[in-house]
Amino acid sequence: MSRPPNLPSPTRARRRPAWAGRNYTLLTGAAVITNLGSHGALIAAAFAVLESGGSGGDVGLVAAARTLPLVLFLLIGGALADRLPRHRVMVAANALNCVSQGAFALLVLAGDPQLWQMMLLTALCGTGTAFFNPAAEGMLLSSVSGEHANRAFALFRMAMNGAGIGGAALGGAMIAAIGPGWVLAVDALAFALAGALRAFLDVGHVAERAPGGGLLADLREGWVEVRTRPWLWSIVLQFSVVVAVVGAAEAVYGPLVARDQLGGPAPWGLALACFGVGTIGGAVLMMVWKPRRLLLVGTLCVFPLALPSAGLAVPLPVWALCAVMFVSGAAIEVFGVNWMTTMHQEIPEEKFSRVSAYDWFGSVSMLPLATALAGPAESAFGRAPSLWGCAVLVVVGTAAVLFVPDVRNMTRKPPAVKAPVLPTPTDSPSPATV
Repeated sequence: MSRPPNLPSPTRARRRPAWAGRNYTLLTGAAVITNLGSHGALIAAAFAVLESGGSGGDVGLVAAARTLPLVLFLLIGGALADRLPRHRVMVAANALNCVSQGAFALLVLAGDPQLWQMMLLTALCGTGTAFFNPAAEGMLLSSVSGEHANRAFALFRMAMNGAGIGGAALGGAMIAAIGPGWVLAVDALAFALAGALRAFLDVGHVAERAPGGGLLADLREGWVEVRTRPWLWSIVLQFSVVVAVVGAAEAVYGPLVARDQLGGPAPWGLALACFGVGTIGGAVLMMVWKPRRLLLVGTLCVFPLALPSAGLAVPLPVWALCAVMFVSGAAIEVFGVNWMTTMHQEIPEEKFSRVSAYDWFGSVSMLPLATALAGPAESAFGRAPSLWGCAVLVVVGTAAVLFVPDVRNMTRKPPAVKAPVLPTPTDSPSPATV
């Protein structure tokens, strides 16, 4: 009998865990490459706007241009990823990201980029992300077994966020030394390399879907999965607020505070790198800790996300801000692993990408508005009051979710144990034995 396509060979199993099959390894390697580039590119885009003479409001508009396509195309991307081979959707999305970031880099290196040009190219990159994220999450969820899900997701996120540490720190240093254009060029190259790796993903283990009623019917099925699970839609609603205010604080106010009060892009890159170090610490913890109440523990760990906004509002000195970012990074990683484990446990495999798309859609739905309004809010209320408002919204939104019974009571299920199939007492083997 042939070996299943997503399991490692006996030789390779000695060099990596038995549960880390081909798909899991390729997904992890590609995620490391893209995070090395993208974390620096996020800082580079903000400073490209500022160096071209843009204001804080212009930084917010470019950030909004990146996230608006997520709102527009995520649900379509999720439906396509459950209908088409997921790895093909991922590779096509990476190709679009590569082209858009490469063009952005050339525009900045050539000098005098216009705001509308930067917004357009950033929007194309966001469009690629909208189609990539549901396919990638569905592919990852289907690449591990339930027994090893907690450890697999923790290791994946540790590798991904570890790359983010180097990307943010190196990106901040490169921006200070040679300018943001080269950082954007590195990001384009990273997307090309990661797309090449993802082209080798194997979808042979995924059963073919029966013909459905079309794209709208697929979206309706995904919506039913979401609305019938209070724990799911309540946390997605919570993160629509949390992601919006945290995104505005880090994408708009963070670079401004760094420029005016921390000494430039390098300290802000260091603070973001400390956030990444915190995520590694949280992932290491989740490699060995399997909390029974998955969502209760995860939700309690969302409260520390208010700390970076409060730290920027003061503002704290660089060393204290780095400490705050470390704590928030560790806490959100605990939430992330528990969230992915819950999704893997509760959602059917053939609906992973659609449910993931609704998760992403709800989480980022308010982010374009928040980043676009960050500049006007600073003008109307001041930078520090706006940052304190972000911190308060994180606390209030997270506290509200704790009133949902399913969030407090969701427990980890033990892995299913398959009973051995015994031969029947006949001269020939039974169909079950075969």
